[in-house]
Amino acid sequence: MAERILIVEDETKIAGVLLDYLAQSGYETHHLTRGDEVEPWLAEHPVDLVLLDLMLPGKSGLDVCKALRSGARGKPSPAVIMVTARVEEIDRLLGLELGADDYICKPFSPREVVARVKAVLRRGAHAATATAGPGDAHGLHLDDAAWRATLDGHDLGLTAVEYQLLKVLSARPGRIFSREQLMDAMYRDERVVSDRTVDSHIKKLRRKIQECAPERELIHSVYGLGYKFEP
Repeated sequence: MAERILIVEDETKIAGVLLDYLAQSGYETHHLTRGDEVEPWLAEHPVDLVLLDLMLPGKSGLDVCKALRSGARGKPSPAVIMVTARVEEIDRLLGLELGADDYICKPFSPREVVARVKAVLRRGAHAATATAGPGDAHGLHLDDAAWRATLDGHDLGLTAVEYQLLKVLSARPGRIFSREQLMDAMYRDERVVSDRTVDSHIKKLRRKIQECAPERELIHSVYGLGYKFEP
């Protein structure tokens, strides 16, 4: 069965090109022009991925993405690739940590979009078929569909970036990850961010773990090298 993609784009020429390229690549596609049409449509037509423009009539792409990631729909959330016409907007999107799987800036090559779509869907398929990580044996459970982490049954309330960090670390208990490796997991668009960004997210992640389980320290600093997960 072909994977299904929803394109939410109010510029019909851009949408037409994307529809053609994605269809040629074997995807089943649908197009909406308004942000406020997305949630009602998805309630009846589940998809694997949403290509979501930032500036939309009716409801912004930011608000649509927040709604999809909130879990309020009671259904698995599709992958989301945000699209914006302003490169400086990417920094704000990353700062908001909305849980989008990737970001693309206009103007773009349709072939690049197809490649990004394939990469995001491939990651999602791998996560869905993977067996439970070692962390599950220690009361930690990661739900990729909802981007939700629980420890001993308690929701940690993680942001998308914190969830991604915990997922990477807990998948390989005892392995030391450098800050550069963790940055690659946090920001897949290969942007350059400082080591302090990683340290800040790790600090917040540790605090949330401590709030749920004060007696447990799961993430350890390794001086001069990075961080590791060790129950």
